[in-house]
Amino acid sequence: MKLMDEIAATIVDRKTMAVWFLGQNGWVIKSPAGKILVIDPYLSDSCNPSRRGLDVRRQVPVLIAPEDLHADLLACTHSHKDHADPQSLCPACQAGRIAGFLGPAQTQAVFAEAGASPSDCLLTWPGDAVEMDDIRLHGTFALPTDTSDQTHMGFVVEVDEGPKLWITGDTAWCDLLAESGLPHRPDAMAVCINGGYANLSHWEAAELARRVNPRLAIPCHYDMFADNSCDPRMFAASLTVKGIGDKYCLAGHGVKMSIGLV
Repeated sequence: MKLMDEIAATIVDRKTMAVWFLGQNGWVIKSPAGKILVIDPYLSDSCNPSRRGLDVRRQVPVLIAPEDLHADLLACTHSHKDHADPQSLCPACQAGRIAGFLGPAQTQAVFAEAGASPSDCLLTWPGDAVEMDDIRLHGTFALPTDTSDQTHMGFVVEVDEGPKLWITGDTAWCDLLAESGLPHRPDAMAVCINGGYANLSHWEAAELARRVNPRLAIPCHYDMFADNSCDPRMFAASLTVKGIGDKYCLAGHGVKMSIGLV
């Protein structure tokens, strides 16, 4: 069975969210009402070749073909190609399988390039809240990692007035990160750990987990490119050194994970 078919067929219990990790910062989240939220799907090899001579050949298999991607809402944290990828979005737009698009300022041009109708695109920002049936997205602060896009953000995804998953998005270290995430009291946090090109290192990501105190600390953005990677065991070790090693949770690629309330 194709992964998108599996997702469509999945029944989600009340006060629970079903989550699938697509690699890099790609996530599919399904709610008890059957709504499907997709965040930052990178489903191509469009970053390769690198203009800087880096090895950015795709290392994670494409788990969902772009033309098969279905979502009630597709959200992007920022416009970098491994997060808002026209080659991933165009086929989905052409197939008419994405009901709505959400993202900060510079993602709007990517949505337009992919063929999304302006009426289907919604602008969001840190501090904003968007509702879709039993899913609520809270925009959170992220510190841009370069000057090519200064509208980075993260999302706290709340489902069925129950569990909350904070997806930090790409971000450099800043004390405001914890101040942005902590009030939401997330049950789980998916955090970049690769440390390259100004992103959080595994040590900084572990410090953020210590301050925000989610039940689960899930590493991401470590796996897609050889020259932008990190062994997630380093994140596990950093959590252990900080006294919170029991929070470590590794999401398998394309493997359903259920997140509920304690």
